[in-house]
Amino acid sequence: LQKPITTMSESIATVVELVGSSDKGWQEAVEVALQEATKTIRGITGLEVVSKTAVVDPNTGSITKYHATIKLAFGVER
Repeated sequence: LQKPITTMSESIATVVELVGSSDKGWQEAVEVALQEATKTIRGITGLEVVSKTAVVDPNTGSITKYHATIKLAFGVER
């Protein structure tokens, strides 16, 4: 991450990149990725949306799937 996404009491953070998908929108794609991450990662302190992409149906021109790439930061446990 280029800028701190939150102030943390720890001086070291781990950052992971994830991709979430949704049929409804980019916000839901971000929330899907975050909710999955909270199942196995403790102490998430912030996230950054890196990119948003979509799959478009060539016949209708409609978006059929939204993808959001995020970076999550969490403190290193001692």
